Amino acid sequence: MEREHRAKITSKGQVTIPVHVRRSLGLSPGDVLVIRESAAGYTLAKEATRSKFDEFVGCLHREAPASTDEIMREMRGDSHDD
Repeated sequence: MEREHRAKITSKGQVTIPVHVRRSLGLSPGDVLVIRESAAGYTLAKEATRSKFDEFVGCLHREAPASTDEIMREMRGDSHDD
């Protein structure tokens, strides 16, 4: 079912997204809204955010076994040994 929603654009180009649309998209203050253009028109979507832990995915896969202390030092960026 298609629904129509309206929003006014301010003189500064800002748009207030209706509350029920924000809730439906899961938008919160500070979120980024992605606007995609296609032949059919434009679509709006919440930008997928990366977890701060994503960079560590796969870091435990190693050729040689490492101790928990070594892994924690690497994750913290510590280069010295205790």
